[in-house]
Amino acid sequence: MSRAKGDIAESKACEYLLENGYQVIERNFYSRFGEIDIIAFKEDVLHFVEVKSALEYELAVQNITPSKMGKLLKTGDVYLKKNGVKLPYMYDAIIVTPESIEMIENITF
Repeated sequence: MSRAKGDIAESKACEYLLENGYQVIERNFYSRFGEIDIIAFKEDVLHFVEVKSALEYELAVQNITPSKMGKLLKTGDVYLKKNGVKLPYMYDAIIVTPESIEMIENITF
């Protein structure tokens, strides 16, 4: 996916989060391990959000690989330590297709 398409999907995901009561804290947080697309906050829980887009839902979900999850977990740890965060947190995904936007909370392998 091109950076421009990724930016569009991330913007749609941010709109979705805001419309659903989340506060977007940061976009595109980088560490040496990888990137977290969106960091958001709702109801005393910090959400690390991976955004995936494709023409079909299944294709987008398949792009959340064990390798990608490992990078997300390490990058999330960096964010928590760097910012001294002591809140509960979870890793989520937002799947963006031409027809829909869907959030999958608490993704794990």
